[in-house]
Amino acid sequence: MITQNRTARALAGTLLLLGLSGPAAAQRGPDATGVWLTETGGSKVRIARCGEGYCGTLTSVSGPGLDAQNPDVSLRTRSLIGVRIMTADRAKGDGYEGSLYNPKDGKTYAGSLVLKGPDVVEVQGCVMSVFCKSQTWKRVN
Repeated sequence: MITQNRTARALAGTLLLLGLSGPAAAQRGPDATGVWLTETGGSKVRIARCGEGYCGTLTSVSGPGLDAQNPDVSLRTRSLIGVRIMTADRAKGDGYEGSLYNPKDGKTYAGSLVLKGPDVVEVQGCVMSVFCKSQTWKRVN
């Protein structure tokens, strides 16, 4: 009886340690925080932790840099620098899901972010979860 009790306690302790190390182990994987160059090379996006995932804010853009296509007319003269274009704050499968704002057309799409390696992320925007477009961004810092 004493041996069974010790074995049960040892097993419970091991399971507790494994359960506590799970989230910590997940955080040691690739991290998307940093500055990323978009696939076209025209913009840089700073990705930071946000909720359970990540958010992305424009840090540089080519051209005039105004939010000229925004559906809100009062925002069409604002600078795109500092505008949050990505919110992927919900973990799903091997990545994160949320929304993406495309300043080129002023629309917001269902989106996702998947880390493909320490210096590569894939960002995808979809309309009606059927018509999707992906971009591969590369880390610049």
